[in-house]
Order: sequence, then structure tokens, then C-alpha cells
Amino acid sequence: MKRIATSLLMLSLATVTALAAPTKKENPILGNAKAPVGGTFYVVMGAEPEKLNPLTSTDNYASQVHGFVIDGLMRTNLETYDQEPGLAESYEADPKGMWYIFHLRKNAKWHDGKPVTAEDVKFSFDAIFDDKLGFDTAHIRPYFENFEGAQIIDPLTIKFTIKKKYFYNFNVLASGGFMAIVPKHIYGDSKNKNTKTLVGSGPYMVDRYDKGKGIVLKRNPDWWGFSDPRYAGFYKWDKVQFRFVKEEMAQLARLEKGEVDFIDAISPEAYMQKTNHEPWGKSALKKKVDHLGPRPYNFVGWNFLNPIFADRDVRVALAHLTNRELMIEKFRFGMSLPATGPWYLQSPYANKSVKPLLFDPKKAQEILTKAGWADANKDGILEKTINGKETPFRFTLLMANKDSEKYMTIYKEDLKKAGIDMEIKLVEWTTFVKSMDEKKFDAVMLGWSGGSVDNDPKQIWHSTSSQAGGSNFISYSNPTVDKLIDEGREELDKAKRIQIYQKIYKAIADDAPYVFLFNNKFFLFAHTAKMKMDKPNYAYDLGVETWWIGN
Repeated sequence: MKRIATSLLMLSLATVTALAAPTKKENPILGNAKAPVGGTFYVVMGAEPEKLNPLTSTDNYASQVHGFVIDGLMRTNLETYDQEPGLAESYEADPKGMWYIFHLRKNAKWHDGKPVTAEDVKFSFDAIFDDKLGFDTAHIRPYFENFEGAQIIDPLTIKFTIKKKYFYNFNVLASGGFMAIVPKHIYGDSKNKNTKTLVGSGPYMVDRYDKGKGIVLKRNPDWWGFSDPRYAGFYKWDKVQFRFVKEEMAQLARLEKGEVDFIDAISPEAYMQKTNHEPWGKSALKKKVDHLGPRPYNFVGWNFLNPIFADRDVRVALAHLTNRELMIEKFRFGMSLPATGPWYLQSPYANKSVKPLLFDPKKAQEILTKAGWADANKDGILEKTINGKETPFRFTLLMANKDSEKYMTIYKEDLKKAGIDMEIKLVEWTTFVKSMDEKKFDAVMLGWSGGSVDNDPKQIWHSTSSQAGGSNFISYSNPTVDKLIDEGREELDKAKRIQIYQKIYKAIADDAPYVFLFNNKFFLFAHTAKMKMDKPNYAYDLGVETWWIGN
């Protein structure tokens, strides 16, 4: 999950930068090596990151910054989705898949000038699952449970041994989206465990953090990538400045004035109705593209610890009371599809036989009546005796983005007609994340970033991921789903794994743990005309890292 992909606030999936299986073929060199270096690239960020520590942060805003500051052992080629050398200049793999050896670059340095060593890599690995080190890494631990450990061979060589086969074992080691490589001498210090400290070995380093306003990064002249021909066309700006701007209209206004250069996702409403005047088409440009990369999806999630939402019939009824068709027509201009399940429809892992739970108030009412909900006291609110207590159907929906309020206002009115009282409560992003971590909420509206082309649902949908700080913050639990997830993770044949995951997709969709809202047909974004690029997108992403500033 590195970029925010809709106007809805997003959480980040650890699999966002997952890589394809190891390959030895030559990949195309991307970008324009002759493009000029210079200037400041101003980027919109929809909210201030809760924390920047790459080992513990979970939100997509921190991931945006990490993409410029933190390296992984390997990097993804945006045209082929294959991995290429990163901090590791090469690797060796056991033919049986039970170990990997990575050889680090001799010229890789941390931002404070100290060399990157195998000891740092081992620390980054150990920090994920060693409770003694004190990092809150519950959100990514599911990916590392199959590893035995890490062994330092020499200062620039490290070996990882595997106790159990898993189709993503190489990926989680290679990708910075899973295992961010951080300096032990910085993050081994207890005061830097869960703070906004950010030190890496990437192409940019933190220059300034203006709380409540933005983050400024400056180009790292010692980045190892600048001496590698593969990356000669990357990262051409002197500085990258993230500016915290919440509402979409404010974001668009700042781009029109040239105060920001890039909005990585604009809504269909903005694309169709709010960008049809000057300077749009001249100094401000909007783009609609399609590529093979993973797509985000939006949802309303129900807290299963609340007895109202523990009832599947109630959740199905709530889905039938969601007028997504009207929302798509009114606000999304036909550029979205009703989501049907727990990942994006265009994924090969999605079960195409699953149909969306369409808006049907009559059916919803029948389901609720059958489930025992009735307005006995004629006050307009349904009630039911739950655990010996008369319980009105009343709950609070948490949101962290005012731009999404229009969707939930429609929902609120349709719920009211059905005898359900929903209060919409807008809170700051940090409060929002804290409420989810502590499971102190009734319902939430937000989105997941796209994850990976090759999906692994354990992070969000396995019952073991419902621990505090885990991504299964709604406490969803289905033994059949757990069993299928475990089975799928061990299946190395992709075709067979797809069949397993399509069963998972259907099982989760049948449980209706979320109201699955929208899947985007396209990727919509905006940028200033001074931003130059070879093309608007590569096969698997936009390729913003290859842009430069022109006249």
C-alpha cells in the first residue's frame, strides 16, 4: 500500500511493494538518465503520519515518505515487476527454497555516513518478531513466521534460513515494504522505538519536519543508486517537500497555484467537475491511466466485538442499505465498480462469481425483522434484546476525512429510514488509528491500499492478525478462512493458489465483515506542467520516481 489511491484515507498493506519470484533475466532500464537534476518536488499528503519509524508505522502516509528514504535489499522494476539489486548487489537461493544469502553493496551508507552492514540487516529482521527489542510490529509479523533466523556470514553477507515453505518468503526479505532495512546504531536506541525518527540509506534524507505542516527531504548525494546505471534516471529533485493538506478542494487549489506539484489520487468528482477551468490543461494537468498494479478499495468496517455487528445477518442487511449505485453515479461518474469482496476485482485472486450486495431496503428490512429487530416502542429506532439487555440499533461511525462525508451522509439517511441511528464522527488521523489499534469503535470508514499483485490475505483476514496493533482490527474470525489462508500460503503453484484464494474471497464476502464499497476502474492523478516524464505510467505503477522538473 506506497501511495494514497483515493480521496478516502488509507491504511497501508505491508505487501504494497511485494516483488515477483526471483528471476535472472535482464530488466529494462527506466527513466531518463539525461534529465536535469534540481528543484523541489512538492507533494500533497492527506494527513500527517502517525509515526515515521519504518518498523512500526502502519499508515500509508508514512509509507509515502519511506519510499524516498528507506531501502530494501532489492527494488521492483515498474515495467516487469521483477526484482533488481537494491542494498544487496546480488543474492543466492537454495534450490529447495530453505535459505537465501544476500551480498550487500560496499558503497551503501546510512544518512549519517556510517556504512550499511549485515549487522544492520540482521537487526532489522530481528526487530520484527523479537519482543525483547520492543517494537510494535504485529501488522507485519504474519509474513515472517516461517523464518528460522538470520546469520551474519561476514560484514557484507547475511544468510536467512527458512523453517517452512511459503510462496512469499523471498519477497518479504527482498522488499522494503516488508523488511525496511534500518541502522542498528539509531533504532537500537530505546528513545527511537515508536517516534518520528527516520534514518535510512535511500536517495533522500529528512531535512526538516514541521509538525502539522509538512516534511522536507533533501537529496542524498551518497546514495548507492546514483552510481548504478539502472537508477541513473531516478530521483532528479534536490528536495521533496510533503505538504499536509486534508480536503481535496484545498489540495486542488494549491496545485492550481503551483504550491504543490503532485496529487497522487484525485476523486472522479474532481476529475470530471472540479478541474475544468483555468489553469487546468495549461499549468495544471489531470491524468486518467490504467496499469496492472494493485488497486485500493474502500469500505465500512464493523467491530465484531460489538454484539450488534457479531450477527452476520445484521451485517448483510447493512450492506443492502448501502446505496453504492447512487454514490457511484453521483460522486464517481461511472469510474468505479461496486466492490464485491476483500480485494480488488481486477485481481486474478478475486472470485468473479461473487456478486455485490446491492441496495435493497426491502430485503434488508426482512432480514432485520427475521433477526429479531423491531421498533416496539414506536420511537423510530429498531431494538432487540441482546445478552439480556434492550439494545437500540444505534452506533457511531468514525471517519478521518471530511471529503468522504458525502458518501456516509447518503448512508445515514437510508439507515434512518430503516430504523437505524448512525452518528458520523470526524476525528484526526492519529485518533482514528489509535481507536482502531485499541478496538474502541463501532464502525469505521476508510480504505486499504492495493497491496500486491500476488495477494496474501493473512495480514487482514486471519484470526491471528486480530491482536492489538494487527491489521485485522475488526476482530474477524472464520476457522474455514483461517484454514484456507494457511493452505494457500504453502501452495507454491500460483494457479493452484489462485483457486484457494478465490474460495477465501467468496467465504469472506459471504460473511460481510465490511461493506465493500468501490473498486476504481482507473488511476486518477494530477500534477503541474513543470513536472516532466517519459510517459504517464509504467506497466505496474506511475513511476513518479522517474519524473524531473523542466521549464
